[in-house]
Amino acid sequence: MKFFSLLLIIMAIALNPKAVERTIKHPEWSLNAAIYEANIRQFSPEGTFAEFEKYLPALKAMGIKITWLMPIHPIGLVNRKGTLGSYYSVRDYKAINPEFGTKEDFRRLVEKIHELGMYVIIDWVANHTAWDNVWIVTNIEYYDRDSLGNPITEVKDWTDVVDLDYNIPNLRTAMIDAMQYWVEEFDIDGFRCDVAAMVPIDFWEEARQKLEKIKPIFMLAEAQQSELHQKAFDMTYGWQYKDLMNDIAAKRKDVRDLDKYIRQESKIYHPDDYRMLYITNHDENSWHGTAYERLGEGTEAFIVFTCLFPGMPLIYSGQEAGLNKRLAFFEKDSIPWQEHRNRELYTTLLNLKQAHQALWNGMAGGEFIRLHTSSDRQIFALVREKNNDKIIAIFNFSDQPKTFKIKSKILEGKYLNPLTDKILSLSSKNIFKLDKWEYLVLVKQ
Repeated sequence: MKFFSLLLIIMAIALNPKAVERTIKHPEWSLNAAIYEANIRQFSPEGTFAEFEKYLPALKAMGIKITWLMPIHPIGLVNRKGTLGSYYSVRDYKAINPEFGTKEDFRRLVEKIHELGMYVIIDWVANHTAWDNVWIVTNIEYYDRDSLGNPITEVKDWTDVVDLDYNIPNLRTAMIDAMQYWVEEFDIDGFRCDVAAMVPIDFWEEARQKLEKIKPIFMLAEAQQSELHQKAFDMTYGWQYKDLMNDIAAKRKDVRDLDKYIRQESKIYHPDDYRMLYITNHDENSWHGTAYERLGEGTEAFIVFTCLFPGMPLIYSGQEAGLNKRLAFFEKDSIPWQEHRNRELYTTLLNLKQAHQALWNGMAGGEFIRLHTSSDRQIFALVREKNNDKIIAIFNFSDQPKTFKIKSKILEGKYLNPLTDKILSLSSKNIFKLDKWEYLVLVKQ
């Protein structure tokens, strides 16, 4: 009977990840945060920390709280891809890429970010290193090797890197020591962990535990497995969300699939698991096309939706300037900065997120309520509410004008549209009209 009871518990946990205890305590400052991915190489013609530092006040004004820096380490020369190589081919975990500046430049950048009340995480590549990483010479036993003792990589296209072997205890110690170095010496606030699911979870759990002894940190996994949230990571990638936005824009799917996605997420993830939502990032932009290529006329609607839907919105370098260029990954290819409506959108929406608890992350945020309409294949209406804080958002996810009704008493009241500064009164009798890809955002007064 004891065995049978234990089996039932194990089955219940397997079927319901919410039943698994979470030991992660999110940093207080992350509760209302949005995250910005900084591509230092392409950010300016100079491509340096010093130039990026000048932009920090603009990020602060836009409502950004977390800045994620793509890998800052020296890039491998052996088997390098392109002229400048991939950021993710790390030659030395305790050094700075000289293209970006010096350690003192980086230290000053972190200090300036903190002075503005923001936080910084750095990209961490733990699965593999460059062929000319210092460990290849000093600790060849750290690597996966073939029968002849030669280092190897499991992913054929990753010809510029070799895999590490986490069965080696000394590797784990060395990797955690390197992570601790950046927290202790430069006061960074956490890590975005590349291909996190390719590294054993128990390594990440051990790393988190030891890093937390230094200061509260924030951990983002480039992965989607729910078990990563239990003891290691605050946030995982919303790949499914990004794919769904692409599919809705291309008419391969519609709002009914968005409802299905919401149901699936609620079964897989705990309510306090942060999910990172985005329509573009460095991979998507360089390899699959810009947001405008993939989302077309609906791009603005998807930007707004990403800032209001439960999860933490990611903004990739240049999105605020309407980036409509695929940035070369292994070459110098600066962002073409320009004035663009997106900056105003992000400034309004991300500051709205900071100020309104209904839009906060995880369980700190408001209840999500789906409002059904008379046009449920194209119109998505939602309410997020916490205490007396209420946000309503309605989207026409189609290329045709729509007229529809929403019969719900929850609508009743007076609202401010923060994007137009207009006041609107709603009731359950309202008839709504939205043009193609149009949206409505309302804050209860």
